[in-house]
Amino acid sequence: MRKPFLQSSCLVVALGFVFACSSSLATFIVPQPPTLEAKSYVLMDAHSKKVLVEFNSREKLAPASLTKIMTSYVAAAEVDSGRLKIDEMVPVSVTAWETPGSRMFIREGTTVSVSDLLRGIIIQSGNDASVALAEYISGSDDEFAKLMNEYGEHLGLEDTVFKNSTGLPDVDHLSTAYDNALLTRALILDYPEHYEMYAERDFTYNDIRQPNRNRLLTLDDTVDGVKTGYTAEAGYCLVASAMRDGMRLISVVMGTESNEVRIRETRKLFNYGFRNFEFKNLVGPEKIFELDVDNGKVKSVEARLRTAVKYLVPRGDSGAKMSVRPVEMLKAPVSSGDVIGTLVVSIGGEEIATENLYAQADVEKIGFFQGIMEAIADFFSSKPKPQDSSETDPEEDVDES
Repeated sequence: MRKPFLQSSCLVVALGFVFACSSSLATFIVPQPPTLEAKSYVLMDAHSKKVLVEFNSREKLAPASLTKIMTSYVAAAEVDSGRLKIDEMVPVSVTAWETPGSRMFIREGTTVSVSDLLRGIIIQSGNDASVALAEYISGSDDEFAKLMNEYGEHLGLEDTVFKNSTGLPDVDHLSTAYDNALLTRALILDYPEHYEMYAERDFTYNDIRQPNRNRLLTLDDTVDGVKTGYTAEAGYCLVASAMRDGMRLISVVMGTESNEVRIRETRKLFNYGFRNFEFKNLVGPEKIFELDVDNGKVKSVEARLRTAVKYLVPRGDSGAKMSVRPVEMLKAPVSSGDVIGTLVVSIGGEEIATENLYAQADVEKIGFFQGIMEAIADFFSSKPKPQDSSETDPEEDVDES
């Protein structure tokens, strides 16, 4: 049982955040996160990668069709590089056509645009579409899986191994909740236009309309992705992302018992994260800092940031602390726009941001003779003054001899 908060001056630590409070009424204690009915889960802030909630988040599990997030990421990278065009036509092989599991219903011997295949992968979770695109990019699904693993290594997915583009069962095809959150964050930040497909509610191909399998899109208008997954081994999995008041959270639940459970547990994570945390502007360009300048016609110069420092903090108080580090030996001349220092922002002793400070005015160097005169003045102003005898202790001045 949690003891009541009674102290008037305190330091509270919750979920890795540290913040000070000076009033007995200002507790700022973050409630304990919910416990979910899932084998593994994580809730991550997309901006900072800060983990707000986790359970077995590094446990290697079968990811099922969550795999297709990487399949589409690789395709987006190919399009971005110019090696693949979004309207390019892709031939459908017998292998792709016969791939079991969820389907887009493409036909062997036909051609399908990259754009349609991507929607078949993302919205309809088509295994046939995944294999068709994988074969077109890398020659075979096996070779494409190697490419997926190269991207995974580049993105820091330390506990993920891909063996295919679909997520169909393979004993060595494994990933984690944490890695799926990292991958989703990269997808959203690296290819935002591509990510927009994940919010589409349905897709029709070959006269067959299929709804997006992520039902959260219709239940919560702040959710704009991401992907469902299911196999008997993996259970029901869901990666989702939502944006509220400028704050984006990424949720991953793996190994639940049903579609209803994965939706319910994901909503618990989002409700907890958005209710207890906020994406806060800690300091912005309107803040003026004044830095001392040597050898200048003026002794100091104003400096500002160019962008705001924003961070996810507990609602109510950030406890952010700021310190300024001038550049070494800051001397005139200084030009407006020069980097003349660094602002360091910390929360709970942890540096969360370092941003350049830019001079807001020119500072001219003083002339040679003016410099000599100021040096002389400084010398005499710093020289110890003779002690006034009237201020001495009379008893200490008596000659006892």
